[in-house]
Formats: sequence, structure tokens, C-alpha cells
Amino acid sequence: MRAKLLIPILFLGLVTATFAYQLEPKPSDPYFAPFNPVAAPVPAGLLLKPGDRLAICGDSITEQRKYSRIIEDYLTMCVPQLQITTRQYGWSGEKAPGFLARMTNDCLRFQPTLATTCYGMNDFQYRPYQDDIGQVYAASQTAIVEAFKANGVRVILGSAGSVGKIPPWAPKLDDTLLDLNLSLCQFRNLDIDIAEKEEVGFADVFWPMLTGAFTAQREYRADYALNGPDGVHPGWSGHTVMAYAFLKAMGLDGRIGTFTVNLKHNKMKVSAGHRVVSAKDGVFEIESSRYPFCPCTAAPTVAEYPACGQTDLSSDQSILSGMSLVPFNQDLNRLMLIAKNGTAQNYAVTWGDDRKVFTAAQLKQGINVAVEFPHNPFTDAFARVDEAVAAKQAFETDEIKNKFEDQHGHLTRAEITERTEAAVGPAEAIHDKLAAAVKAAFVPVTYTIKLEAQ
Repeated sequence: MRAKLLIPILFLGLVTATFAYQLEPKPSDPYFAPFNPVAAPVPAGLLLKPGDRLAICGDSITEQRKYSRIIEDYLTMCVPQLQITTRQYGWSGEKAPGFLARMTNDCLRFQPTLATTCYGMNDFQYRPYQDDIGQVYAASQTAIVEAFKANGVRVILGSAGSVGKIPPWAPKLDDTLLDLNLSLCQFRNLDIDIAEKEEVGFADVFWPMLTGAFTAQREYRADYALNGPDGVHPGWSGHTVMAYAFLKAMGLDGRIGTFTVNLKHNKMKVSAGHRVVSAKDGVFEIESSRYPFCPCTAAPTVAEYPACGQTDLSSDQSILSGMSLVPFNQDLNRLMLIAKNGTAQNYAVTWGDDRKVFTAAQLKQGINVAVEFPHNPFTDAFARVDEAVAAKQAFETDEIKNKFEDQHGHLTRAEITERTEAAVGPAEAIHDKLAAAVKAAFVPVTYTIKLEAQ
């Protein structure tokens, strides 16, 4: 059982109260001793509903369109039975009050049913925690949640991540990196307090980013930049950790599929979303309408998805590396092959172009082929869908920032609304085509799995 600690929480500037909160487990290293991360609430089952329209809202980290792509890729290909559609609303430099001002014009008009938010990075102003700054943030976060709820939108309130170094735009103070991360930890705790009071979901981005960066710099290389070169904007590995936090907060169980082979009778049973086409001499042809999450593509794409030749865990531009810093595959990406009733001690499994040998005991227990074969028959198909998702999300940024809103601040909110009303029809015609391209790219994949006694 985790110990309880009394932690002061300053909320909305009304009172300074002391609450008994349970803390997240902390690594034993003294580095983590100053942090008091309140235990994050755990989703009670699946928060997603069939046909949900998901809005991914946030600042420039969201506008990077990496964690949002991973989320949309996952929801499109790994759980297609839910028929979730996604839009991202990232805006560089934005704070929570900024999104609050534009959410009706830019987001609510598209009638989302579920929204994720990721603010706080700009809101904390890159300085040690100050109550007056925290009050503004908490008030705006609460107002955002209440506005969503008033429009029938369910919410997953995401915390900001951590910082890896003091960025060049931070105030010229004598603050340390520890000061900044302690401040972000306090902002995270404010988000938990709001989520619990408003009875909405919570995605813990900060704690896995902080612990993941620490782990990567000790296990992979000292200059591993989970938070990106500037300390704030992550590369693919950091965005993978972020996506994991949001997908877990959605209550997904990670069961992509199970293939159970009776080696004695040369038969295979498969779970929903998969179909056995044929079975002969240990070779099973399968058609799948659910994909495992693929961390790489066979060749570089226009959308710059990591290539399978770049799977070194020491690379902070590797999705596979990011997966290793959180239990992504264990929690979200299980495509299990189970083989029973074999007479040999070992069996070779061939999937796509790769072949690996496992003991009969391992196969009886079950192997996660999504982990054992990161480059697999789904890789190319996955990349085609991701490329369509990337194109759609890029347009979503352009649509909001260049067709709806006024980035230069010359227009009033009423004038922006008028401008949006004129632009939305033609813009959405383009968006509809891009969304249709995502659907068209996602097709069943047919492949073989071969088991040979050794």
C-alpha cells in the first residue's frame, strides 16, 4: 500500500487547504525525492464509446502532430470496431485561457463527443510555482471542462509533460531545471484536483515523461533528449510516451488479437477482427481487419514516420525506444500467438520476412508477435494509413490557424466568427476528402504465420 502524505494544494486562490493524498510510487533514486506527485486516478473501464468524435486540444506540442498522430493511428487501426474519428486542435504558444477563448469557434462547432486537453507548459511560465499563476491556470482549466460538459462532451484532462532543460525563452532568472519540473508537478496536481472535482478523466503526461527521461539517460545515453532538443518539444520517443498516457486514460485494454494453434491437429482459432483463410502443414493464412501498432515503416515516408532501420533504443527519434520507457506493448499492443500440443522442444515462427525460434514452453505461454516482430506484414499497410492521417492533421492545423482564426490579432472575436462561417464550408469539403482517404487506406491485411518443429 502506498503511504499517504499531507500536501498543500492551492486551488483557485480561495483557500489554502491541506488534503491527504496518496502519492504515485517514486523510483528510489534521490533525484525524485523532492517530487510529490499525487496518485493519478485510474479509468474505471473503457471511456470511449462507439462513434466518438475525439478532439485533441493543446499547445505547440500538440501542434507538432506526433502524439496526436499516434493516437489517431491507434484508434483507427488497432480498435477499428469503435469507429472513432479524430481531429487535432494544437496551437503553438497557447495557454489554457487562449483555448478557452477560441474553443466555441474552432472546436465545439464540430460537435466532439470526447476531448483531450494538454495545457500547462506555457501556463506555468517556465518559473518556480507561483500561486497567482496557478490560480489563472486552474480557473481556465475548470472553465474549459465545464464548457465541454455543457455541450455534452466528455473530457480527459491531460497534464503538461516535464522539461529536459531550461529553454532559451524562459525568464532570465536563477531557476534550476528542478525548480521548473517541481512547478510542472504542482500544475499536474492541480489538474488531478480539477478532474476529480469535475468528475472527468485524467491523463498523466508529466510523471511518465519525467521518469522516462531519467531512465533513458541512464540506460541508453546521457544526452538522450526525451523532451526534445529544446527541452520542451519532444521527438518521436517523447510523443510515444505522451500518446501512451492518453490512450491508457481512455481505458483501452490493449487486446489486439489472439491466435491459438493446436499443433497436433494443425488448427488455429482467432479472436474477433481476424479470420483464418487456410491452414496446411503448420502454415496459417490469416486475414486481419485489426492491426497491431507498428513502431516503424519499411522505408522513410513523406510523413516522416520512423523507419524500421532506425529501431535503436538509444535513439530519441524512435517510437520503439519510447515504447520501451512505458509499458506500451504490455498495456496497449498485445497480438498473442499461443501454440499447444506440440511434440518438439522448439519451434521456428516465421511472420513476414522474419523468423525466430521459441521453446514449446514459450509458445504455450504465448508470445506477443507485435513485440517479437516489429517489422511485420502490417508495417507497409500501417504506414499508408499513417500518411493519410498525417495529411489530414496537417490540414486541420491550417484550417484553424489560417482559414478560421486571425493569428495576427487584427480581428475581434465577432469578426473571427464571421470569417469562420464563410470559410467553414469550403474548408470542410477538403477535410471530408482527407478523412475519406484515411478510411480508404485502412484495409484488411492477409498474411501467413508458419510454425516449424526444430
